[in-house]
Amino acid sequence: MTFLKDSYSMVVVLALALGGVAGAAPRRVVVASGDCKDAELSGQSKALYDKLVSRPGENVLSAADFAERLFPRPSGSFDDIQRQLEAAQGQFYEARHAKAAQAIDEVLRQVPRLPPGEARWKLYVDAQLLLAMNQRALGKVKESDDAFRNVLRLEPAYTLDPDYYTPSTRQAFDKLRGELARGKKVKLSVKSNLSPSEVFLDGRGVGQTPLVLQVPAGTYDLRVKKGEALSFPRQLPVQGVETPVLVDLAYEGAISATPFPCLASEGEGGTELAHAVRLGGTLGVEEVIVVRLEGMNSGPKWLAATVLNVEGGQKLREGGVKTQGLDAPSESLSALVDFVTTGNKDQPSLVVATPNHQPPWEQPSVAVLTPEVTATSGAVRPLRVVSYVTLGAGVAALAGAGLVRLSVQPEWEELTDPKNGHLTGGKIQASDTRGVQLLRSVAKKQNTMVGLLVGSGAALATGAVLFLLSPNEAPPVSVGVMAGPDGAGATLSGTF
Repeated sequence: MTFLKDSYSMVVVLALALGGVAGAAPRRVVVASGDCKDAELSGQSKALYDKLVSRPGENVLSAADFAERLFPRPSGSFDDIQRQLEAAQGQFYEARHAKAAQAIDEVLRQVPRLPPGEARWKLYVDAQLLLAMNQRALGKVKESDDAFRNVLRLEPAYTLDPDYYTPSTRQAFDKLRGELARGKKVKLSVKSNLSPSEVFLDGRGVGQTPLVLQVPAGTYDLRVKKGEALSFPRQLPVQGVETPVLVDLAYEGAISATPFPCLASEGEGGTELAHAVRLGGTLGVEEVIVVRLEGMNSGPKWLAATVLNVEGGQKLREGGVKTQGLDAPSESLSALVDFVTTGNKDQPSLVVATPNHQPPWEQPSVAVLTPEVTATSGAVRPLRVVSYVTLGAGVAALAGAGLVRLSVQPEWEELTDPKNGHLTGGKIQASDTRGVQLLRSVAKKQNTMVGLLVGSGAALATGAVLFLLSPNEAPPVSVGVMAGPDGAGATLSGTF
């Protein structure tokens, strides 16, 4: 009986434990999507995250853990780490080698978290050289040589300053240089889908993609950068005959951790969701909640959330709520969080996206050119139509004046050219048949041009007045007409 009782108790406990596991909330991460520099998007995504983590039993990756996994940040600034190295150097000169070793290890742990570049590489070199000297003082020659090699493998021409290093140390350093030069190399090829991109090894710039290098075997810190897009930091084992690397900078460079975890998106929904699913796999979560702020330039904005299953790569559900100003109402935000976690659709402030229903935040904002109608009756506004016709006539008359001006130019040049002898003392002789013909043609065309200019100005002015008198108008129209001996022109500005 005791055995049966104990067995029954064990079964009950096991069943409760399994039930607890089965009912546990999936591991989730909340990621904003859109313009990652948009403070409103970050703020509303953070508000949804806060509302989600306040629910009992939720298992949500924190923003700090997100940053630490993808973009680990140093414990202090560059200057702080520089001062730590200087303190370690002081301990080394005071022969406190054990303390110096601890301080140097901490510096070398923080350096890879700094942005890649020449300053970081110099700090890395200084730390490795100090580590090598400290290890030699502790009698650890092999470890000292390894630190020297970490400098020489990427900068084989580096030389030690004779003011700071003894002849024996410099001799050992040069010997290692020769060994590395004669030793076997590994072909390292780095490619990126955003080429050309800068390639950094241990923080030092070594070229642009596609890049092929011959380097000693070992483990290197690799980063790839193009503009503001920066790849995840990776510890790259370089070994064998060749080590090929392909960095998906379009994916890695689209992700940022500050001010809130975000996936940059330019409106390509398929790419955005594919990147989000891949991000979930990188982070080791089961679901990704993608938060977007959608809306027209005018009108309401929507806070939309899409839940993605990482293992299957499919969309589980999508919903959205209207926002007010810079924030979503608290009750609407609660409804959205309840929906993304439980699937509960029965909430008045929530709009749910389904295959048969295109939600308002997904509807295309295409401007369709149709005849303008009044807001009340729906009839076409006649004054607006007449104003367009009149303005068009004015522009046509102005164009006609320009054509007449062009046609009169050759005749005027023939008439006034001294070589032709049509003008004598500014007058044309009655016996000069050709000169009289040219003069009459020029005078006739000038009269026509003036008439067209006057008519054009009148039509443009009338059209502008009619435009202003039409109901529910846009901002006023301004018209300018210019005429002179060298030509004519008109300007028309406003909103139509």
